[in-house]
Amino acid sequence: MIVFRYLIREILATMAAVAGVLLLVIMGSRFIRYFTDAANGDIPARLLGTLMAYHLPSFIELVLPLALFLGVLLAYGQLYLNSEMTVLTACGVSNKKLLSVTLLPGALVAVIVALCSLWLTPAGLSQNEQLLKNQQQQADFSALSPGRFQEIGDRTVYTSSITDHGSVLNNVFIAETRKRPGMAPEQIVTHADHGFQVNDDTTDSRFLVLSTGERYAVTPGQPAGDRLTFDTYGVRQERSSLRAELDDVELQSTSALMADRTDKSMAALQWRISLVVMIPVLILIALPLSKVNPRHGRFAKLVPAIILHMSYLSLLLAAQNAIGAGQLPAWIGMWPIHLVYFLIGLWLFMRGRPGGRRRVQAA
Repeated sequence: MIVFRYLIREILATMAAVAGVLLLVIMGSRFIRYFTDAANGDIPARLLGTLMAYHLPSFIELVLPLALFLGVLLAYGQLYLNSEMTVLTACGVSNKKLLSVTLLPGALVAVIVALCSLWLTPAGLSQNEQLLKNQQQQADFSALSPGRFQEIGDRTVYTSSITDHGSVLNNVFIAETRKRPGMAPEQIVTHADHGFQVNDDTTDSRFLVLSTGERYAVTPGQPAGDRLTFDTYGVRQERSSLRAELDDVELQSTSALMADRTDKSMAALQWRISLVVMIPVLILIALPLSKVNPRHGRFAKLVPAIILHMSYLSLLLAAQNAIGAGQLPAWIGMWPIHLVYFLIGLWLFMRGRPGGRRRVQAA
């Protein structure tokens, strides 16, 4: 029917607008973090786009359920405000039929979220981790720009040129401040003709090895300082903390989680499935909450609806942590939470039916 296509189009259009705004906010926050890491020299700027692309499925799987939830609330709320829903009800469109129509875009969203949570997200995060790991192990200076003074961690670095495919620095200048307990900070300046990186797999450390140069150490306020000439001098570089953000289970494929019966694996698996299960539950909740009084406006029930969604998501996250820590049996898992919110949605749906409320008869 034309009217049902109209309803689906309204839901999808509103959902796309909401999803676009939410993705812009979340991706902007993540981009700022990566940009800060690039500015600190932890990752080269050329990797920013690739890292964001691999993170996109993890954003989509979280944003789409909320966007669909708000899309149903706002789209149907506008229809109630314009009395279009009243006309549809008068023409015989029941709440049950409305629910079945709303589940069609819900099924599309569920398929997209399932693809992301069960396959694309772990694959993308795994690729991100591999990129960052390879970058840490590479003996290049792709984060440096020749001819510029740059802040790399707590050091200021300058090089006139980079040769040998980005592996050798020429005319290197390094300035840093070394803090000593109970003493004034010491200013250290190092100059060398050349520099290159060396990875020590035994200690998992990375060194910048300088050749043919001088090192000066001066304490402000002191009349004397130290001068050291060297043929070879190694400077240990701090490891990036980027890989500490994710657990190993987040990088494993869904099939690997199913084969691994540990608590953390079961928690991660149930979380991925829950992102899909919550979509029809949210639709069941959103449908009755979208019914608003024209005098109250379309946003009258938006706040309680968002509170319901946030409590739903927060309880799922708490259950995931409890399962991973062994405090909640995996066979119980997150399913009681889905059941509770399904019953809430069912109660709201039945309460919103024409015969669902007690009618008050005039005396």
